[in-house]
Amino acid sequence: MKLKAVIFDLDGTLLDTLDDIADAVNQVLTDRGMKPHNREAYRWFIGDGSRVLVTRALPEECRGDAEVDDCLAAFRERYARNWHRRTRPYEGIPRLVAMLQSAGTKMAVVSNKPHHLTETCCRHYFPNRPFDFILGQEEGRPIKPDPYPALQAATHLRMPPSDCLFLGDSGVDIETARRAGMLPIGALWGFRRRDELEVAGAAACIDHPLDLLKWLDD
Repeated sequence: MKLKAVIFDLDGTLLDTLDDIADAVNQVLTDRGMKPHNREAYRWFIGDGSRVLVTRALPEECRGDAEVDDCLAAFRERYARNWHRRTRPYEGIPRLVAMLQSAGTKMAVVSNKPHHLTETCCRHYFPNRPFDFILGQEEGRPIKPDPYPALQAATHLRMPPSDCLFLGDSGVDIETARRAGMLPIGALWGFRRRDELEVAGAAACIDHPLDLLKWLDD
Protein backbone atom coordinates (compact mmCIF):
# COMPACT_ATOMS: atom_id res chain seq x y z
CA MET A 1 0.00 0.00 0.00
CA LYS A 2 1.41 3.37 -1.03
CA LEU A 3 0.28 6.24 1.16
CA LYS A 4 1.28 9.68 -0.03
CA ALA A 5 -0.85 12.06 2.04
CA VAL A 6 -1.79 12.46 5.70
CA ILE A 7 -5.03 14.01 6.91
CA PHE A 8 -5.02 14.97 10.58
CA ASP A 9 -7.77 15.56 13.05
CA LEU A 10 -7.01 18.62 15.20
CA ASP A 11 -8.32 18.40 18.79
CA GLY A 12 -6.85 15.37 20.53
CA THR A 13 -4.56 14.52 17.60
CA LEU A 14 -2.38 17.51 16.74
CA LEU A 15 -3.26 19.70 19.72
CA ASP A 16 -4.17 19.05 23.34
CA THR A 17 -7.02 21.54 23.57
CA LEU A 18 -8.85 19.90 26.45
CA ASP A 19 -8.06 22.42 29.20
CA ASP A 20 -8.99 25.53 27.25
CA ILE A 21 -12.24 24.00 26.00
CA ALA A 22 -13.16 22.72 29.46
CA ASP A 23 -12.38 26.09 31.05
CA ALA A 24 -14.55 27.96 28.54
CA VAL A 25 -17.57 25.68 28.87
CA ASN A 26 -17.29 25.49 32.64
CA GLN A 27 -17.27 29.27 32.88
CA VAL A 28 -20.46 29.39 30.81
CA LEU A 29 -22.05 26.87 33.17
CA THR A 30 -21.00 28.60 36.38
CA ASP A 31 -22.14 31.98 35.05
CA ARG A 32 -25.62 30.44 34.80
CA GLY A 33 -25.57 28.75 38.18
CA MET A 34 -24.91 25.28 36.77
CA LYS A 35 -22.41 22.76 38.08
CA PRO A 36 -19.13 22.56 36.12
CA HIS A 37 -17.62 19.25 35.00
CA ASN A 38 -14.19 17.84 35.74
CA ARG A 39 -11.58 17.90 33.01
CA GLU A 40 -11.95 14.20 32.16
CA ALA A 41 -15.63 14.55 31.34
CA TYR A 42 -14.73 16.75 28.40
CA ARG A 43 -12.88 13.89 26.73
CA TRP A 44 -16.33 12.48 25.96
CA PHE A 45 -18.06 15.78 25.22
CA ILE A 46 -15.62 16.85 22.48
CA GLY A 47 -15.60 15.50 18.94
CA ASP A 48 -18.96 16.17 17.29
CA GLY A 49 -18.90 19.93 16.93
CA SER A 50 -19.45 22.87 19.27
CA ARG A 51 -23.23 22.56 19.55
CA VAL A 52 -23.04 18.92 20.60
CA LEU A 53 -20.24 19.77 23.04
CA VAL A 54 -22.35 22.41 24.77
CA THR A 55 -25.46 20.23 24.74
CA ARG A 56 -23.62 17.35 26.41
CA ALA A 57 -22.25 19.68 29.08
CA LEU A 58 -25.69 21.07 30.00
CA PRO A 59 -28.01 19.33 32.47
CA GLU A 60 -30.65 17.31 30.65
CA GLU A 61 -33.42 19.64 31.78
CA CYS A 62 -31.56 22.62 30.24
CA ARG A 63 -31.14 21.34 26.70
CA GLY A 64 -33.91 23.23 24.96
CA ASP A 65 -33.02 25.06 21.76
CA ALA A 66 -33.05 28.49 23.35
CA GLU A 67 -30.81 27.44 26.25
CA VAL A 68 -28.37 25.65 23.96
CA ASP A 69 -28.26 28.65 21.61
CA ASP A 70 -27.51 30.99 24.51
CA CYS A 71 -24.78 28.81 25.98
CA LEU A 72 -23.26 28.08 22.58
CA ALA A 73 -22.95 31.78 21.79
CA ALA A 74 -21.38 32.41 25.20
CA PHE A 75 -18.95 29.52 24.77
CA ARG A 76 -17.87 30.69 21.33
CA GLU A 77 -17.27 34.21 22.59
CA ARG A 78 -15.24 33.06 25.59
CA TYR A 79 -13.27 30.37 23.73
CA ALA A 80 -12.42 32.80 20.92
CA ARG A 81 -10.56 34.89 23.51
CA ASN A 82 -8.90 32.09 25.48
CA TRP A 83 -8.25 29.24 23.01
CA HIS A 84 -4.44 29.47 23.37
CA ARG A 85 -3.95 29.75 27.13
CA ARG A 86 -3.09 26.11 27.83
CA THR A 87 -3.39 24.44 24.44
CA ARG A 88 -0.18 22.87 23.14
CA PRO A 89 0.88 20.45 20.38
CA TYR A 90 1.34 16.92 21.69
CA GLU A 91 4.90 15.76 22.28
CA GLY A 92 6.33 14.51 18.99
CA ILE A 93 3.78 16.27 16.79
CA PRO A 94 5.96 19.25 15.78
CA ARG A 95 8.77 16.89 14.80
CA LEU A 96 6.43 14.60 12.86
CA VAL A 97 4.90 17.50 10.95
CA ALA A 98 8.32 18.99 10.20
CA MET A 99 9.62 15.64 8.92
CA LEU A 100 6.60 15.14 6.67
CA GLN A 101 6.88 18.68 5.35
CA SER A 102 10.58 18.20 4.63
CA ALA A 103 9.80 14.97 2.77
CA GLY A 104 7.21 16.71 0.62
CA THR A 105 4.28 14.72 2.02
CA LYS A 106 0.92 16.33 1.38
CA MET A 107 -0.90 17.19 4.61
CA ALA A 108 -4.35 18.45 5.55
CA VAL A 109 -6.34 19.11 8.71
CA VAL A 110 -10.01 18.18 8.99
CA SER A 111 -11.80 19.17 12.18
CA ASN A 112 -15.28 19.59 13.64
CA LYS A 113 -14.03 22.76 15.35
CA PRO A 114 -15.40 25.94 13.72
CA HIS A 115 -13.45 26.69 10.57
CA HIS A 116 -12.03 30.06 11.58
CA LEU A 117 -10.72 28.63 14.86
CA THR A 118 -9.30 25.59 13.07
CA GLU A 119 -7.35 27.88 10.76
CA THR A 120 -6.29 30.13 13.63
CA CYS A 121 -4.98 27.21 15.69
CA CYS A 122 -3.07 25.72 12.78
CA ARG A 123 -1.41 29.01 11.89
CA HIS A 124 -0.52 29.78 15.51
CA TYR A 125 0.94 26.42 16.49
CA PHE A 126 2.40 25.52 13.08
CA PRO A 127 3.75 28.86 11.81
CA ASN A 128 5.66 27.25 8.94
CA ARG A 129 2.28 26.52 7.34
CA PRO A 130 2.88 22.85 6.63
CA PHE A 131 -0.76 22.03 5.77
CA ASP A 132 -1.86 22.18 2.16
CA PHE A 133 -5.54 22.28 3.14
CA ILE A 134 -7.45 23.10 6.35
CA LEU A 135 -11.16 22.49 6.82
CA GLY A 136 -13.28 23.06 9.91
CA GLN A 137 -16.98 23.22 10.66
CA GLU A 138 -19.07 25.72 8.73
CA GLU A 139 -22.83 26.26 8.69
CA GLY A 140 -24.61 24.06 6.17
CA ARG A 141 -21.64 21.78 5.53
CA PRO A 142 -21.52 18.14 6.70
CA ILE A 143 -19.10 17.35 9.51
CA LYS A 144 -17.35 14.15 10.55
CA PRO A 145 -18.23 11.27 10.54
CA ASP A 146 -19.74 12.25 7.20
CA PRO A 147 -16.93 11.56 4.70
CA TYR A 148 -17.48 14.88 2.91
CA PRO A 149 -14.73 16.90 4.69
CA ALA A 150 -12.16 14.12 4.28
CA LEU A 151 -13.02 13.74 0.60
CA GLN A 152 -12.76 17.51 0.15
CA ALA A 153 -9.27 17.33 1.62
CA ALA A 154 -8.27 14.55 -0.77
CA THR A 155 -9.61 16.56 -3.70
CA HIS A 156 -7.61 19.64 -2.70
CA LEU A 157 -4.49 17.52 -2.17
CA ARG A 158 -5.06 16.01 -5.62
CA MET A 159 -4.82 12.53 -4.15
CA PRO A 160 -7.18 9.58 -4.49
CA PRO A 161 -8.66 8.70 -1.08
CA SER A 162 -6.92 5.32 -1.18
CA ASP A 163 -3.55 7.12 -1.09
CA CYS A 164 -4.51 9.02 2.07
CA LEU A 165 -3.92 8.12 5.70
CA PHE A 166 -6.33 9.63 8.22
CA LEU A 167 -5.02 10.06 11.77
CA GLY A 168 -7.48 10.76 14.58
CA ASP A 169 -8.14 10.06 18.23
CA SER A 170 -11.85 9.18 18.22
CA GLY A 171 -14.31 6.73 16.75
CA VAL A 172 -15.73 9.63 14.75
CA ASP A 173 -12.36 10.06 13.01
CA ILE A 174 -12.00 6.36 12.30
CA GLU A 175 -15.52 6.13 10.87
CA THR A 176 -14.84 9.19 8.73
CA ALA A 177 -11.70 7.61 7.30
CA ARG A 178 -13.40 4.30 6.58
CA ARG A 179 -16.37 5.93 4.88
CA ALA A 180 -13.99 8.04 2.78
CA GLY A 181 -11.94 5.01 1.69
CA MET A 182 -8.81 6.12 3.56
CA LEU A 183 -6.52 4.22 5.91
CA PRO A 184 -7.79 4.87 9.47
CA ILE A 185 -5.09 5.13 12.15
CA GLY A 186 -5.91 5.80 15.80
CA ALA A 187 -3.91 8.22 17.97
CA LEU A 188 -3.67 6.81 21.49
CA TRP A 189 -2.28 10.02 23.02
CA GLY A 190 -5.60 11.83 22.44
CA PHE A 191 -8.94 12.09 24.20
CA ARG A 192 -10.39 8.61 23.68
CA ARG A 193 -9.38 5.03 24.45
CA ARG A 194 -8.06 2.20 22.31
CA ASP A 195 -11.28 0.17 22.58
CA GLU A 196 -13.32 2.95 20.94
CA LEU A 197 -10.84 3.23 18.08
CA GLU A 198 -10.67 -0.51 17.51
CA VAL A 199 -14.45 -0.97 17.60
CA ALA A 200 -14.78 1.84 15.04
CA GLY A 201 -12.44 -0.08 12.70
CA ALA A 202 -8.96 1.42 13.08
CA ALA A 203 -6.41 -0.39 10.94
CA ALA A 204 -3.91 0.26 13.74
CA CYS A 205 -3.48 2.38 16.85
CA ILE A 206 -0.19 4.12 17.55
CA ASP A 207 1.30 5.26 20.87
CA HIS A 208 3.51 8.08 19.59
CA PRO A 209 3.26 10.45 16.62
CA LEU A 210 6.52 9.28 15.06
CA ASP A 211 5.10 5.75 14.87
CA LEU A 212 3.08 7.07 11.94
CA LEU A 213 6.14 7.13 9.70
CA LYS A 214 6.18 3.39 9.15
CA TRP A 215 2.79 3.61 7.43
CA LEU A 216 3.98 5.98 4.75
CA ASP A 217 5.59 5.14 1.45
CA ASP A 218 9.35 5.64 1.50
